[in-house]
Amino acid sequence: MIDRRMMLAGGMAAVVPLPGIAAPTRAHAPGPDDETFWAGVAADYDRPSDGIVQLENGNWGAMARPVRLAYEQAVARVNRDTSYYARRGMLADLRAAREAGANELGVPPEEIAFTRNATEALKALILGYNRLSPGDAVLYADLDYDSMQACMESLGPRRGVRVRRIALPEPATRQALIDAYAQAMAAEPRLKLILLTHLSHRTGLVLPVREIAAMARARGIDVVVDAAHSWQQLDFALSDLDCDFVGLNGHKWLGAPLGTGILHIRRPALARIDRDPAEDAGGPDSLLSRVHTGTLDYAAWLTAPAALAYQRRIDRAARAARLRALRDRWVARARQVPGITVLTPDDPALHGAITSFRIDGVTSAQGNAELAKRLLDRHRVFTVHRTGPAKGACIRVTPALFTSMAEVDRLAAALPDLVASFPPSPLAEGRG
Repeated sequence: MIDRRMMLAGGMAAVVPLPGIAAPTRAHAPGPDDETFWAGVAADYDRPSDGIVQLENGNWGAMARPVRLAYEQAVARVNRDTSYYARRGMLADLRAAREAGANELGVPPEEIAFTRNATEALKALILGYNRLSPGDAVLYADLDYDSMQACMESLGPRRGVRVRRIALPEPATRQALIDAYAQAMAAEPRLKLILLTHLSHRTGLVLPVREIAAMARARGIDVVVDAAHSWQQLDFALSDLDCDFVGLNGHKWLGAPLGTGILHIRRPALARIDRDPAEDAGGPDSLLSRVHTGTLDYAAWLTAPAALAYQRRIDRAARAARLRALRDRWVARARQVPGITVLTPDDPALHGAITSFRIDGVTSAQGNAELAKRLLDRHRVFTVHRTGPAKGACIRVTPALFTSMAEVDRLAAALPDLVASFPPSPLAEGRG
């Protein structure tokens, strides 16, 4: 295994130019409706070959072809040179990758560490949080990620704390969300830790994290933020969240290789997270000692600068606006279809690309799985059902940068038939 105490001690390495990426030539960032520009972006991606409309891009994001080529080069070098590279140059290259990520996030490099995914980062934060005593309380919500809910629940038997779960309002407004957390804080005088999901993988709902975290801080409550889906889907910097503990993913909206996540801890808050017992990298005052990854896919981390370079070519605000425009296009038509309820509000501060819908009265997992299957079988539109919202399961729609307006129009055109083709059946909630 690479000595992680040395991993980030080398000098800055030269960043290899991204294959196939030219410097931007536009005087202004592209607009969300500039189909010529976005068609050029789409041309950088390989797509499913059987003609489906791929609207399930939330599991992980496809690498753009130039990023994939950079990854293949990194894999070839790691495989060919093995420890000869690892012990003579890779450490400096990993430091360069870490600095590139920190620069994009707007934080010092010593406040981040690479992980294999956001789940690993958030697990280290939740289970390593050391300011809980028996009788304290922790809080999470119905739209949080399953693994993170499980981590929060485990704090009950592990730490002797009360675990509180709230259902977020549906339909939601900014003020209703703030009020829901304010009421939960007021109801638990010994509340010490809150999990906030910046952008829910279930419905796409975006929380006003900064405002909620400020309320929590005023009460002496710490906040862990799950930004797995929001980073690179939304236009924000970590400073906009103003939170001490954040877990992020690189293999979703950044389009880095699978196995790329980031742990962020503000330096003044480092002592609140215990050192991983299997890790001593950098000593007790180093963020690196808070997570132990073992030997992993170093080529994935080494490709992070290429993914960042590709996304900078597009422009962060332009990317977020395009993804929101794709979402707004099909949602506007969906809201006109009788029997369809769109779960995510139209307030641009409360959504990005991901949005979920539900056919009225169909709230079971089985029923929504059948709806997603019919969309695929009858209309060649690929989506996924999601469970977890307090009011029932739903269908999640997740466009990507390579998605065209014509493709989301195809989804919208299919919705009336989807409603009509789904008569009352044992699949509806309460009947099976």
